[in-house]
Amino acid sequence: MTENKKKWYVVYTRPRWEKKVYGLLFKKGLEVYCPLNRMRKKWSDRVKWVEEPLFKSYVFIRAVEDELPMVRLISGVLNFVYWLGKPAIVKDRDIELIRKFLNDYNEVEVEPIELQKDARVTIRRGVLMNRQAKVVKVMNKRVRVVIESIGYALVAVVETMNVRVNEKADVINTK
Repeated sequence: MTENKKKWYVVYTRPRWEKKVYGLLFKKGLEVYCPLNRMRKKWSDRVKWVEEPLFKSYVFIRAVEDELPMVRLISGVLNFVYWLGKPAIVKDRDIELIRKFLNDYNEVEVEPIELQKDARVTIRRGVLMNRQAKVVKVMNKRVRVVIESIGYALVAVVETMNVRVNEKADVINTK
């Protein structure tokens, strides 16, 4: 097991079992991370700081692919989070970013990214991969985009998981 072959995976746990699964995986000798968010809770008689999992039902493990079947056998583990038919891999820099962010801030909120009309996106998969587009319409898990890189507006319907919101919120002019 060479260190450089280890990757971060996302484990999906039973609801409210994140800390328990973290402890069980840690006891098995795996490198595991359960991001905890420091929150202020108020009861009728007191206010107290508590640590709650940042991502509900998720724990991150750093392991080699051969260790993954053993992880599924741990009590409280339901499965891995999958992306394109394989266990999702999280980049080391993303885990470090989460760690640093939680060190600097308390009471952090996690919000899913929602695609909106006129958002600029880059298509991540398929024939139109790496093309920039403008969202024309959002339909459940699909999005209609306009691609104008050839001087014409090509309209395509793309799965939302296959687009990435661009950092700049510029709007493509379709006229």
